[in-house]
Amino acid sequence: MKRRTAEPYKIKSVEPLKMLSYDERKDSLKKAGYNTFLINSREVYIDLLTDSGTTAMSDQQWGAIMVGDEAYAGSESWQHLEKAVKDIYGYQYVIPTHQGRGAENLLSQMKIKDGDYVPGNMYFTTTRAHQELNGGTFVDVIIDEGHDSLLDHPFKGNVDLAKLQNLINDVGPEKIPYVCVAVTVNLAGGQPVSMNNLRDVYNLCHRHDIDVMYDATRCVENAFFIKEREEGYGDIAIKDILKEMLSYSDGCTMSGKKDCLVNIGGFLAMNDEDLYTRARELVVLYEGMPSYGGMSGRDMEAMALGIYESIDDKYISHRINQVRYLGNQLIEAGIPVVRPIGGHAVYLDAKKFLPHLKQEELPSQSLAAAIYLDSGVRSMERGFVSGGRNKITGKNNKPKLELVRLTIPRRVYTNDHMNVVADSIMALYEKRDQIAGLKMTYEPPTLRFFNARFKPLSSCGELMTITTSSATT
Repeated sequence: MKRRTAEPYKIKSVEPLKMLSYDERKDSLKKAGYNTFLINSREVYIDLLTDSGTTAMSDQQWGAIMVGDEAYAGSESWQHLEKAVKDIYGYQYVIPTHQGRGAENLLSQMKIKDGDYVPGNMYFTTTRAHQELNGGTFVDVIIDEGHDSLLDHPFKGNVDLAKLQNLINDVGPEKIPYVCVAVTVNLAGGQPVSMNNLRDVYNLCHRHDIDVMYDATRCVENAFFIKEREEGYGDIAIKDILKEMLSYSDGCTMSGKKDCLVNIGGFLAMNDEDLYTRARELVVLYEGMPSYGGMSGRDMEAMALGIYESIDDKYISHRINQVRYLGNQLIEAGIPVVRPIGGHAVYLDAKKFLPHLKQEELPSQSLAAAIYLDSGVRSMERGFVSGGRNKITGKNNKPKLELVRLTIPRRVYTNDHMNVVADSIMALYEKRDQIAGLKMTYEPPTLRFFNARFKPLSSCGELMTITTSSATT
């Protein structure tokens, strides 16, 4: 008999949770314009909106916060963070930022000029926005398998080398400032990139004098999948796999709010001294001094420790397996989810969940709203709304994947919480034909999924025409 395991931590502090009544949730959803981003956190029972900044920090991290050096320049806490990045990630130079998009802003301003092309293994919302604001055009070079939600492929985040080479041939290497490789790929379902593919991309790009920059936000999760799935890595420690992974890049942007196990902070890292010098000048304009970059000394102390904690094999194994615990329940119940289950979230395939809705009727947004209405569980849309508009034509982008992301915060919830989520989604699936589509009533000019507002398309003006049996009343 295979023995069950438990969380590799014990709970020292608790935060009470409150479930609103069905009518209260219905009222909250209407006030938020059916956008889960606009629901107040006190009105949420289980919050799976994001794993960004929602980590439960360790007792060691909380202790380190008390000794943070808040010096405006030359902070000792910054020196601790810089050492951790160099030790674990292996880059020569580090620029701290307030979070990942601060690093994206710096990188895009320094590297991209008008008319450039930035290939990547599927877009991410803020990354693409920064690239476009600086005159670049994003080009998707992920393998085709990355766009097939039900295909069980071990490394659906891989870059298609033929697509990348064709782009280089078409526009010329001088028009490609860098290739942006996400490890893992968020919008493909948290899917990893293989070590072989990372190595091949790096070698191809360097033959053409093109830099490779990682979105390393969930790089430890990617290292876990390499250890588990790629031949030759099963007996190698996560920290060593991670170091090799990052060696096949020239730098990275990092949101410390994910794999660095903190609530705020990030950095831009690189090996090029000239780029580092430019970044030191630019960070002062947008973030702060090069020795704090928008973070307090407390934040930097916590992140430095979090970097070391994140590479513990027992921690990352539990983290991935909790996500799988939820995903496997849904698969067994016949719920259409992205396969294989990714590193940080379970993704529902909203097109297959709600086949009666056209993509223009926003099935992902509708399903995320319905899950909240049913159980107070907050998730997020990753489809038509997140896709935005083409920067040239102004027409809506239509991503192949129409998903709802159930994002698991690190070290926050137990598997009993995952059971509540699974029960809600299974109940909704039984009555999925009763979920109406949505229409956008307010569309922000950029990153519209954060602040857009919607209304139901049903004749009765309701998102669901019946109350589901699982809904708390």
